[in-house]
Amino acid sequence: MNRLDGKACVVTGAASGIGKRIAEVYAAAGGKVAIADLKLDAAEATAQEIRDAGGDALAVAMDVTDEAQVVDGIAKVVDRYGRVDVLVSNAGIQIVNKLTDFSLADWKKMLAIHLDGAFLTTREALRDMEKRKTGGAIIYMGSVHSHLASKLKAPYVTAKHGLLGLARTVAKEAAEYGVRANVICPGFVRTPLVEKQIPEQAKELGISEEDVVKNVMLKDTVDGEFTTVDDVANVALTLAAFESNALTGQSIVVSHGWFMQ
Repeated sequence: MNRLDGKACVVTGAASGIGKRIAEVYAAAGGKVAIADLKLDAAEATAQEIRDAGGDALAVAMDVTDEAQVVDGIAKVVDRYGRVDVLVSNAGIQIVNKLTDFSLADWKKMLAIHLDGAFLTTREALRDMEKRKTGGAIIYMGSVHSHLASKLKAPYVTAKHGLLGLARTVAKEAAEYGVRANVICPGFVRTPLVEKQIPEQAKELGISEEDVVKNVMLKDTVDGEFTTVDDVANVALTLAAFESNALTGQSIVVSHGWFMQ
């Protein structure tokens, strides 16, 4: 059932980490994948890897906070594949700091990448989907922090909560032309983004890196295990391939039981 044969899929932040794995899984399921990333060289390398494995992939330079780049990037996908069927809004960063030490510039940077980027890419994808009225899927990369808060992550938690509201609004507005919108909410996935947080949190909290992993990141999971990129990518495939509005406006938590709803 989880096939994307011929569907044109845009994945932002797809040159590494979760985004890259989603792109690979989509291509293996028959999707035509646009690797949209800030770093064009890395996007080209990922696209080539997918093509070498027999898939269809296009590299697109995209700073998701830059309106012109998003408009141009989605236009390139439509020019190449004729349409956008699936958007995975995955691009994101993390900055760890106490709220009282956060600069306004860092706060704005976090919200711009996570929320402005989601808005801009959604708007451009929806413009194509609305015109064609043949359905589609918008998938946002949220987090367990879409539901819970943690110290040192005020703008990240704020942004990830915001994605829930955006997805639910899109689910209502776009239902008339068959577009579904959902949020994947992973627990900690041991990507470079998370690896960077371990020493940062150890310093801020005054504990060892081992304690950060065991007693901060994984303490509420049922098995003490990190979520994997495959865990997240397989859920992303299910949401992209699910062809009914029965599954829309939802948050799917993938966290080894860290958060249960």
